[in-house]
Amino acid sequence: MENFKPTNYRLESLCCGTRFEDLHWDLNCPHNEKPALIRAIYANKQIEIKNLPGLYKYANWLPIEKNLEGSGSPITYKSKGLAKQLGLSKLYITFNGYWPEKGALMQTGTFKECEAFSVCARKNDQKDKIMVVASAGNTARAFARVCSENKIPLLLCIPEDNLSALWFKEELNPCVRIISSASGSDYFDAIHLSNIAAEMDMFYPEGGAKNVARRDGMALTVVDAVTTIGKIPDYYFQAIGSGTGAIAAWEANLRFIEDGRFGHNKMKLMVSQNTPFLPIKDAWDARSRNMLPLDDDLARKQVEEINAKVLSNRRPPYSLIGGLFDALMDTNGEVLAATNSEAEKAAQLFLETEGNDITSAAAVAVATLIDAVNTGKVEKDALIMLNITGGGTEKFKSEHKTVYAKPELIFPIDPDPEMVKAKLEELFK
Repeated sequence: MENFKPTNYRLESLCCGTRFEDLHWDLNCPHNEKPALIRAIYANKQIEIKNLPGLYKYANWLPIEKNLEGSGSPITYKSKGLAKQLGLSKLYITFNGYWPEKGALMQTGTFKECEAFSVCARKNDQKDKIMVVASAGNTARAFARVCSENKIPLLLCIPEDNLSALWFKEELNPCVRIISSASGSDYFDAIHLSNIAAEMDMFYPEGGAKNVARRDGMALTVVDAVTTIGKIPDYYFQAIGSGTGAIAAWEANLRFIEDGRFGHNKMKLMVSQNTPFLPIKDAWDARSRNMLPLDDDLARKQVEEINAKVLSNRRPPYSLIGGLFDALMDTNGEVLAATNSEAEKAAQLFLETEGNDITSAAAVAVATLIDAVNTGKVEKDALIMLNITGGGTEKFKSEHKTVYAKPELIFPIDPDPEMVKAKLEELFK
C-alpha cells in the first residue's frame, strides 16, 4: 500500500477564471461577480489509479489532504441480464451500494458516501467548528456514518418525514447531532434550517453543490466507469434531486477529454425526476435558465406523493454558471420522468435480471432508461452508463442488525430564526 500524499490542485472560479489556493473551505469565487460554481483544477491531467483503499485509489482527482478509514468505491460492470432484456449490447452499470459479491462495500447503500468521504478529507481550516449538512435522507445517512466513525463534529438537518432513512449498523457517536423540520416539510425546509444554524459562530456550512469535494466525490462514478470501460460513454443515465451528481458527471467528462486517452465525446446527460415533482424538467423543457415559479404548498404536496423522497430539491444548483442548466446545454441533455409505478416495476426488473435491490431513486433512472429504449431515444448499440446511485440496502439489512437514529430537536416548518438559534445554543452547551 503506497503512502498517501495530499492532492496537488487549485480552485478556479467559473465566473471570471480566477485561480486560487484552497485555503479557507472556499465555496464561492473570491470576487463574487456572478452566481457561479468554483471547480478544482488538478495538477494530474491524466487519472492515475493508486494503490490506496476504497475510493481513495482515485485520489489525484479528489481535492483532499488525507484518507479516512472505511470507504467503498463505485463498481462498474457490463450488464448481461438487464441488457439482454432491453436488447442493449453495451450497457454498463455503475453500482453504488452494498454488493460484496461484486466488491461494492458502501455500507449506507448510496453514492453519497463518495461525497462524504471526499468532503470530510478536504483541507479544512474550520476544524474548531461543527459542520452543518442538510439532507433529504441518503446524504444524511452517509455523512452521519463517515463523521461518526471518524469523530468529526456534525449537525444534520433532515425532514421529520424522512427519518426512516437514518438507519445504521451501530449507534452513532455523540459527535453527530440531528435536528428535523416538522412533519409535512421537505428538503428545502431542512436546507432553510441548516442555513439558520450556519449563521451561528459555532457552525460552518458543508456547502452542498458549491463544495468541490462533494462534486468530485460524486464524479467518481464516472471516473470508475470510464477507467473500467476504457472509453467515455455515449449516454449517462441518473435520477436527480439537486442535479449535483449530473454536474459532477459532466465535470468528470471534461477532465477525461483533457486526459486524452479515453475519447473526446461528451456523454449525453439523461437525467430524471419522479412524477409529479418535476421542477427541473419543467424549467429545462422551457429552456429557461431560471427555475419556474412553484408554490411552496404545492411543492410539498408533490413531494408527499413521490416514492423517491431524495429527489425533492426545490432550489437546485440549476441556474448559476457551471450549474445543471449549463451541463445540460453543453451535452445536449434531456430531463426525463418516471411515475412511482414505473419505478417500482423497474426496481423489480433490476432485481430479477441483475440480482440485487435498488433504491427508489435509482429505480427512477432504470425506468427512464427502459422508456428511452422503447421510444428510440437511445440506440441499441450505444455505449450507455447507468448510474445506480443506491442499492443493496435491503441486502445489507438482511445481513446486519440495524439501529435508527432520532432527532434531538424538531422545529416548525417556518421557524423563527432566533428561536432556532436559542435552542441550538442550549443543545450544544
